[in-house]
Amino acid sequence: MTNMSAWAIRNPVATIVLFILLTLAGVVSFSKLRLNAMPDIDVPVVTVNVAWIGAAPTEVETQITRVVEDSVAGLGNANRVRSSVNEGMSFSSVEFAIGTDIDRATNDVRNAVMSIRSKLPQGVLDPVIQRVEATQQAILTFIVDGPGVPPDDLSWFVDSDVARAVLAVPGVARVSRSGGVEAEISVRLDPDRLAAFGLTAYEVSDLIKAQNINQPGGRATLGSSEQAIRTVGSVPDVASLRDTRFAFSDGRSIKLSDLGTIDHSWAEPRQRARFDNREVVSFSVFRAVGSGEVAVAQAVRKRISELAARYPKMKIVEVTSSVDVVIEGYDAAIEALLIGAMLAVLVVWLFLRDFRATLISGLALPLSLIPTFAIMYVLNQSLNNISLLGIALVVGILVDDSIVEIENIVRHIRESGKSVYDAAIEAADEIGLAVVATTFAIIAVFLPVGLMPGIPGQFFKAFSIAVCSAVFFSLVVARLLTPLMAAYLLRGDTNEQREPAWVSAYVRTLQWTLRRRWITVVAGPVFVLATLPLVLHLPADFMPTADRGRSILTVELAPGATLEETDAATRKIVGVFKVRPEVASVFSTIGAQISSVSGPGDLTTSIGEVRKATVTINLVPRGERTLSQQAFETAMFSELFRVAGARARFGGDGASAATIQISLLSDEAALLSASAERLARDMRSTPGFRSVTVNGSLARPELQIIPKKDKAAALGVSTTTIARTVNIATVGDIEQNLAKFSLDVRQIPIRVMLDEAGRKDLSRLSILQVPAFEKPVPLSSVADFVLGAGSIQIDRLDRTRSETVEAQLTGLTVGEAEDLVAKMPSIRVLSPSVIQKPAGDSERMEELFNSFTLAISTGVVLLFIVLALLFNGFIQPMTILTALPSSLAGAFGLLLLTQTSISLPVLIGILTLMGIAAKNSILLVEYVIVARRDRGLERAEALMEAARKRARPIVMTTLAMAAGMLPIALGIGAESERRAPMAIAIIGGLISSTILSLIYVPAFFTVMDDCERWISRRFQGR
Repeated sequence: MTNMSAWAIRNPVATIVLFILLTLAGVVSFSKLRLNAMPDIDVPVVTVNVAWIGAAPTEVETQITRVVEDSVAGLGNANRVRSSVNEGMSFSSVEFAIGTDIDRATNDVRNAVMSIRSKLPQGVLDPVIQRVEATQQAILTFIVDGPGVPPDDLSWFVDSDVARAVLAVPGVARVSRSGGVEAEISVRLDPDRLAAFGLTAYEVSDLIKAQNINQPGGRATLGSSEQAIRTVGSVPDVASLRDTRFAFSDGRSIKLSDLGTIDHSWAEPRQRARFDNREVVSFSVFRAVGSGEVAVAQAVRKRISELAARYPKMKIVEVTSSVDVVIEGYDAAIEALLIGAMLAVLVVWLFLRDFRATLISGLALPLSLIPTFAIMYVLNQSLNNISLLGIALVVGILVDDSIVEIENIVRHIRESGKSVYDAAIEAADEIGLAVVATTFAIIAVFLPVGLMPGIPGQFFKAFSIAVCSAVFFSLVVARLLTPLMAAYLLRGDTNEQREPAWVSAYVRTLQWTLRRRWITVVAGPVFVLATLPLVLHLPADFMPTADRGRSILTVELAPGATLEETDAATRKIVGVFKVRPEVASVFSTIGAQISSVSGPGDLTTSIGEVRKATVTINLVPRGERTLSQQAFETAMFSELFRVAGARARFGGDGASAATIQISLLSDEAALLSASAERLARDMRSTPGFRSVTVNGSLARPELQIIPKKDKAAALGVSTTTIARTVNIATVGDIEQNLAKFSLDVRQIPIRVMLDEAGRKDLSRLSILQVPAFEKPVPLSSVADFVLGAGSIQIDRLDRTRSETVEAQLTGLTVGEAEDLVAKMPSIRVLSPSVIQKPAGDSERMEELFNSFTLAISTGVVLLFIVLALLFNGFIQPMTILTALPSSLAGAFGLLLLTQTSISLPVLIGILTLMGIAAKNSILLVEYVIVARRDRGLERAEALMEAARKRARPIVMTTLAMAAGMLPIALGIGAESERRAPMAIAIIGGLISSTILSLIYVPAFFTVMDDCERWISRRFQGR
């Protein structure tokens, strides 16, 4: 590619056609690119959900979760198994190695779980095995209001019509309903009447199921036609169900209505939704992994408007969205990109003072960037915060190659007196190796980022593709189009410009340092080593927080709290927010959610806790409030203490205050719980930690029924019989065992349980009839009642119990908090049987830093290999690499000056500096080598000429890149908090690396040149 410029100048039509095609491909691809908040992380994950209605977490863990974990732990490529055990639900997540076929993984998990199905308790529902396809956060949430429409019909409208319409939108993976009720036929039994008739609750449930059923009955030939036989036993209405009689072997028959009340109502609510304290029915939309967040949201909104037009009585209103901030961030990134591009072009004009030369350099930016979108589209990438970060990053880099080319061509025109055509060919050929070397140096640095292992590699694949593609196309533009345009557009009467005064001053300084080269060579590392300790004063963080205009608050009440108590506390919290001028609206969900996982009629109830709620606070636009989102949350934190009995904390959307999570693992439950509590106490007493919670250590009140072994055995009453009797009497039978009532296209369950008074009165519960050998006996005669406590939630990691201590950070970064935790007494004296593991941001930060260390090391090695191949040697590439540490000094210095923590964007900036610092050194060293080889100049003379000829393009490209980064560093637009640290690191590194490259590299070059000569003489002497 070093001699392609002459071909392009002599074949202008072919070159122009090539760039027309590349531009068209890029424009078309750009219109088709997905727009998301973050890259989709394609980690194969399969979940196993097993429901055991009414079972305590300890029983679920022992009899279900451990068995499931053991069955899937040995599967190939299974990296990690996480489990969460709640009342009546075991949830296990199996994470496979990246690259594992998700379909095969799902089948492997399904086969493993089905093989142990017989080992699970008899009363559990069939395990639900699914691969994870939906994203974790909803992209849109709507409320549905229908004046005069009963709650169950409104809920059915969401579950049926809305779910069917929305799930038909490409890219929608799941629709989840909050609020509303589930229609059911409730049979509320009176314990006294059951005792009087000598019946048990589950006998009544079984009788209803046996009677209320339609079944095929064979076939018969009547006359000349064959008739199907069907036994139709289902009742046509609720009145008929009330009149249903049950016959017994002793000749008695009892009407169902004699045992209690039968009504068509709805199930006992376990969840609720509110919008500004008004109870509503809502639904949230989740997109599928691999779809475009903005495109899906737009299609859903269009489908909802069509649905609203079809059902004018139903009012559907959007209440919260995660998409608007994505669009704002995209607009801000494009704005910063355009401003940065204009500033970079302005720098070129200030140096060249030639409109045509500036235009040629400026065209390199769009013509390099637009074809990049075609590569991203072909490789199925999206526009997101990370890829846009990469695109914003290369704004200054994209014009670098063209600046070097055009500056060299203009200089040749002014100095040689040749025609523009000849000068363009000669200058482009002279600079060819340097341009190719600088471009591939940057690619060599960025390529390993996309090849990092694990989640960081998935996260930065789009970043690496965007940067490497754009930089490569900038090389193509610089080697083909820039010389072509210069040859045909530049004028030959360019006025001779005097050497700038700063160049003369630089040359004098360089001569002084070369005369004292050993002092210079030693001073460079001393300066770098003296400034590197600055990193010890910089806090470490995973990702800076951003103002997204939406705060998410989690509310938690003490174990045993009812839905009404949680609802009341949530309403008080909403009232606290509503009086604030920063708040536009508040949406809250209390308890569990109803999830439509695949379509209408396929509803699963997630077993949530009624003591928990989630409050989403939508803030007014940034320009209409004086507080940022983080400042608003800090101000509100103290006010939330006014709500007695409720523990509230912000988080869950990645924009709130930083959090730290420390996981402790042990099979000794008591020791684990004690260790977690000690750590929590230490954190509560340390400034900077707030809202410290221990997940898994809470105990809930329990009514324990303990069978009287001898008496129960004598009467023929088993523990299973007691458990099933109580379960049906208090919550009803499991879903798959319930009789169904047909209503149009709906199947409404018939749930049998005690009436509310019977379930709240322990004395009436004690007379509940239990089947025995001869006749049913009261529950109190075969069992004792004891008030106790049990775990409310059990978390497990890799088949070991775990408890996680979590806290929000105030004035601390994650790295600073980790250092404080490591020094706490509870951690220093941690029992050997308790293992500490980072979790949350700590885990992600540790994995990210380790991966980036590997990527940077690999990039430096690849950079050395590329330079060795291009320069056909090993000595001078080492000279070029000496400029790399100098960039760190400036980066850390400016970060410290601006009080910016080391985070993900800063790591990206440091990685970028590796390529940029090498680029400056390449321009100098390459000229010296060519001048000595082709023109026979002495080393000192070649160094001075390189200083005069290459100092200006080095400074031009540095200032152009700094100008391109300036809008980002100043924090212009949405999501700027996450882009600014990268720009600050780059600008600081540019300043130090450029100065040291111009001064230190020439001095070190002479030392390495002497070494090369000495090695050559020794080799030849042998």
